[in-house]
This record gives sequence, structure tokens and C-alpha cells, in this order.
Amino acid sequence: MLQSSVSMAGRSNSAAPTCDCLAHVYGNAADRPERQRRYPTDMTDAEWAVVRPPLPVPGWMRGRGGRPEGYCHRALLDAIRYLVDNGVKWRAMPADFPPWDRTYAFLRRWRDHALVREFHDRLRARVRERLVRDAEPTAGVIDSQSVKADAVVGSDSRGFDGGKLVNGRKRHVVVDTLGLLLGVMVTAADTGDRAAAQVLLHQVAYAHHQLELVWADGGYTGPLVEYCLVALALVLAIVKRSDDMRGFVALPSGGSSSVASPT
Repeated sequence: MLQSSVSMAGRSNSAAPTCDCLAHVYGNAADRPERQRRYPTDMTDAEWAVVRPPLPVPGWMRGRGGRPEGYCHRALLDAIRYLVDNGVKWRAMPADFPPWDRTYAFLRRWRDHALVREFHDRLRARVRERLVRDAEPTAGVIDSQSVKADAVVGSDSRGFDGGKLVNGRKRHVVVDTLGLLLGVMVTAADTGDRAAAQVLLHQVAYAHHQLELVWADGGYTGPLVEYCLVALALVLAIVKRSDDMRGFVALPSGGSSSVASPT
């Protein structure tokens, strides 16, 4: 997928907008007034300067048809950030954002073409490189967390975690050694960590070919360790905690001496 930093043919909108998103510069967004940023979730100018270059180039700019977009990309992203942070309904979006159905269509288009993941991967690579790391990680961490589900959550997507005494859902997450997201999966809370990890680690290993080592706690012991080694060429290193530990405790990454230094 092309990025917006790639040189593109076409004339800039003569309105010379202050916003430099593609919809303003090349599309029809300049015909609409720019919204005033007022919410905590709105991107700062510094954040937008990082986000703007790796944004995908719209299909209408690459000869795929369709009308030039009429809503600011920055405003659309701010609207999505607002919705995710506040948990409101689409139809309850504040009126100063682009119409909710246009915002939803924008997000759906990204989702259906896997652009959300691609955009996230580009940003993660930039953060890693800025911290003098390889763009692709070689080591990571997997864990899960059960969270209580609201009463409106259907029984078909929730369950009871007997170990944590939580009735709801469970999120399974793989991050790199900087804590940056590599993969996530949401299941009912009664789904076992090892069963979910087998699926999630397969997805993560497929997407990140340089990944060699993943640390995990004692909940991931058993056949999963051998499966990762044989099927995924991935070392699953189990870091156990003693019985007298309570709450969050940082544990040493034991058992990794035979693996190259993680990045």
C-alpha cells in the first residue's frame, strides 16, 4: 500500500488550507470549515506530524475511481480516537466531527483492507527505529487479562474465569520488549490461555518473521512450548513466580541465555 509521503501527480487545492491532509490538499475537504480541536483525544500538531506521512494514499488518488474525499483525514482520525476513548455510540458523536456515517465508512474501509494493522505496524517500526532498535522485533511477551463484561454483552461471547473469578471476556496480548503491540485477541473469559496462545502466536509469528523468543508465565506451560518450537520455530520461555508473590512483580527473564540478544 502506498504511503502519503510518496510523490503523487495532481494539482493541489487552490484554497491553500492550513491542514496538510490529502483530503484538504488534493480532495474536497477545503470546501468545509476546519474544526477546532477541543477534546483531550484530539491529536496535537506534533502527533499529527508523525501520523501524517505513513497514512495510506486513498484509492481515488491512484486511479481506482470514486469521488475525492470531502472530509479532513485528521478530523476523521480524531473522531475515531474520541469514540474509542469515550465508548460512545456512533450516532452520539459530537456534531463538530464529520458525520458519524462518513467516519464509520472511513474506518470500515481501513478495516476491510487491513490498513489499520498496516498503519499500526508502520508507526511501531518508526518508534523502534527512533529508539535504535531493529524495525522488526526478535523477542516479545505474551499474557492475558480477564475483564468483567457489562450486562449487555451477549452470553455467547462471555464466560466465567474460575481462576480470576471474573465473568466476562479475556484479552490475550503479545507485545515486544518495549511494550508495543504485536498481536491481540479477545475471547470469552473461560477460554484457556494455552488454547488462545496457540492461535495468537501463530498469527504473530506469521506476521513477524524475525521473532525468535517469547516470554510467558506459568499459565502457558505444557504442550504449547513444544508446539511453538516445532510448528513456529519460536522459543516460548516460561518465567515462573514463587507462591509467596502477590500482585505485580517484575520477574527476571531466565532461560534466554541460549537465544540471541532480544531486540
